[in-house]
Amino acid sequence: MSGKGKEGADMMERKKVDMLCVQENEWKGSMARNIGGGFKLFYDGVDEKRNGVGVILKEEISKSVVEVKRVSDRVKNVKLKVEGVIIKVISAYAPQVGCKMEEKE
Repeated sequence: MSGKGKEGADMMERKKVDMLCVQENEWKGSMARNIGGGFKLFYDGVDEKRNGVGVILKEEISKSVVEVKRVSDRVKNVKLKVEGVIIKVISAYAPQVGCKMEEKE
């Protein structure tokens, strides 16, 4: 895992954050992996190493994941079932500066 993933895990541990959506991560492919510090990253990116979204969860929470869905390289859904309640987390990225209008839409 790149330094970005480790930095995210370190920050989450310091700030006591259990769930974090990340955008513009530039990681290639689609994967779930442990990034250290008791955190797991679910991410999607494209071969061009642009856009890319993900969700970092504390490992205990990641055990509650029932579905991970890639909508596009800019939108990812993670569904959790916690104490009988379904929680849907959406990580989305909307490009702005330097993008054509077609990309923004």
